[in-house]
Amino acid sequence: MQIAKNAVVSLNYTLKNGEGTVLDTSEGREPLVYLHGVGALIPGLENELNGKSKGDKMNVVIAPEDGYGSRRDDLLKVVSKDGFQGEEEMQVGMQVQLDTEHGPAIALISKIDGNDVTLDLNHPLADMTLHFDVAIEDVREATEDEIAHGHVHGPGGHHH
Repeated sequence: MQIAKNAVVSLNYTLKNGEGTVLDTSEGREPLVYLHGVGALIPGLENELNGKSKGDKMNVVIAPEDGYGSRRDDLLKVVSKDGFQGEEEMQVGMQVQLDTEHGPAIALISKIDGNDVTLDLNHPLADMTLHFDVAIEDVREATEDEIAHGHVHGPGGHHH
């Protein structure tokens, strides 16, 4: 069976940046299992997987606009230090969780200037060309239930 909308796909992957540093991998964990065609993966990867079958292996290079997008300056927010609870010392490079109107978001502290803290809400992989090594382990039809809910049920169906 080929990968198409509403196929449930299991794949092993390793994600590297342009320098060859591993950013994420399923190695040593369960394969990633997802419902194809509902936006579970970044668009560039879904496009490349269309029509592929179990056992296919590929290397995919994805430009930022088909991955996590470009960095946006409007996602930098300057807030006051007083707004943070917690005793720990704030440092540049720390991740903090914010409540936004879209729910919790992870921000990176990119600058601290006196009482002003600059938070960067850009995705850590924004602006990055992504290199995926992908091995397709399994392809099956989604159940009606899975299609209705828009995600996979059962083992290996967790998001990360």
